[in-house]
Amino acid sequence: MKILLSGTASDSHTWNLVYLRLFLEEQGHEVVGLGPCVPAELLVAACLRHAPDAVVLSSVNGHGYRDGLAAVRGLRSEPALAGLPVVLGASSASPDTARRRTWPG
Repeated sequence: MKILLSGTASDSHTWNLVYLRLFLEEQGHEVVGLGPCVPAELLVAACLRHAPDAVVLSSVNGHGYRDGLAAVRGLRSEPALAGLPVVLGASSASPDTARRRTWPG
């Protein structure tokens, strides 16, 4: 499975991305890493270019819900990506990030 791994738009942390990449590769997945501070527009363009089977977004700065929602909205606005599975992990809990979220598609 090809996985596109990315940080969210406002998150400059990288250790989480390094760990996730190693973990996913150890599980046998092909990983395309975009790095930190990825805006929704860049995420959409990368998904169109690389055609991943899934997207994994990681955030540790507490803005995972807001940035993740913008990223998913961007992906869902592109017909070719409307059904692409997206996983968002955020380590900083707030009322919004503490609840499990499921996005349509």
